[in-house]
Amino acid sequence: MIGRIAGKLLEKNPPQILIDVGGVGYEVDVPMSTFYNLPATGEPVALVTHLVVREDAHLLFGFLTHEERTLFRQLLKISGIGARMALAVLSGLSVGELAQAVALQETGRLVKIPGIGKKTAERLLLELKGKLPTTTGGGAKVGAGGTAANASYDTMSDILNALLALGYSEREALVATKSLPAEVGVSDGIRQALKSLAKG
Repeated sequence: MIGRIAGKLLEKNPPQILIDVGGVGYEVDVPMSTFYNLPATGEPVALVTHLVVREDAHLLFGFLTHEERTLFRQLLKISGIGARMALAVLSGLSVGELAQAVALQETGRLVKIPGIGKKTAERLLLELKGKLPTTTGGGAKVGAGGTAANASYDTMSDILNALLALGYSEREALVATKSLPAEVGVSDGIRQALKSLAKG
């Protein structure tokens, strides 16, 4: 099991990043909560990780905090929740927001996440009750920062692709990106688009 990875951040193609560790490039899938706080490309980065081994692939998932990884692993234990859906949950809600939704048993907050219907949301809330990390925040956070790039077609394209990768339809993604300010960076753009999708 690969539990931690540290190296130079080479590429950011949400939700996947590429990290150079001693000349070997590792493709790592990260939730948006981690993606927002990544340093600029070319900078050092360290993530705690979870390796998923399937017949057809070995998938590495990375997180800036231990709390995010703990929640990811907790989600994987729930019947019918795979790694992609667990990543979508962490991208739609922070650890603190999910803990609040579980405490208040708010299915409404979960059904806004792509791929989660009412029954799945109810099961998630029931099975996560009393099992979430008690601390939220800093923890093992490494590599803060992230710079906003000049807005361009590429920026909007990256934001759109990230939303599609998270399971939103092309129509939903296009509507969410239309309202973004011209000078927005990729990380902020994804964050704002997810907020507007959560409201709708």
